[in-house]
Parts: sequence; structure tokens; C-alpha cells
Amino acid sequence: MGERQKRVETIRIKYFSDKIDKLTYIDGKSDWIDLRAAEDVTLKQGEFRLIPLGVGMELPRGYEAHVVPRSSTFKNYGIIQTNHQGVIDSSYCGDNDQWFMPVYALRDTQIHINDRICQFRIMENQPKIVFDEVEHLKHEDRGGHGSTGKQ
Repeated sequence: MGERQKRVETIRIKYFSDKIDKLTYIDGKSDWIDLRAAEDVTLKQGEFRLIPLGVGMELPRGYEAHVVPRSSTFKNYGIIQTNHQGVIDSSYCGDNDQWFMPVYALRDTQIHINDRICQFRIMENQPKIVFDEVEHLKHEDRGGHGSTGKQ
């Protein structure tokens, strides 16, 4: 059996800052691509801020980007992403449509230009769906929310 062939997509990217490293995709290492803070940010505990990521992209038709914190973002910076996952659709692709990460600080913190604070991947848009309303679902009950216990 041969290795599964991955489709290659080309994404047009605009950099809003020359102070951040260019994005890189390392095939086979991770499907997620790191994004960096495009300016120095100082936050006090309890403050909200949109952190510019210094990039804008023309995503392929039929795709969207999912933006989430890196696994070390909270530990290193004490921030959480306020929407927990950002979704950037392919229509957000104009010359001024820079990507941002909305964050809330749980402690006083500093983020510097070029710090890797989040990551993204592109995903195919959801297919067209139709809801079929029924009185009963066909499968066996699992017992409702929380039914698998603590262990």
C-alpha cells in the first residue's frame, strides 16, 4: 500500500509586518501552522485585547481557517482566547483583512513581537445539510449527559 497522497493548496498571503517570521508549513510534522504576535502587547489582569497576527490570506474556495491557542499559550502568557476558537471564512480576504486573536488576560502579562501565540489550519466548509425532524432516534440510549461517569 502506498502513502496517501495529500492535495496541495496554494494560499495567497499578505504580511502586515516585516517584524514577524514568515509562515512555514512542515509536511508530516504537524497540520497546524503557528501564528505570531505582530506587535508588543502589555496586558493587565482582566483586560481584553485584539492581538494583530500580521497576516491576511486568500483561502481556497470552500475552505475556512480555524485559529486556536498553542498548547503553551496560557502557561507562557496567562491569556485565553475569548471565543476559544476563531473561524475565518474565505470571504475575509480583502487587502485590510488582517487576522487577530481576541484574548483575555488572567494575569498581568507581556507578549512580544514574533511570539508564537496561536496556530491555525484550514478545513473544508461544512457540506450542505438538511434536517429531518423525527419523533424518535433509531439508536440505543447512552443514558444522557454525563452518563459515562468520572473514571
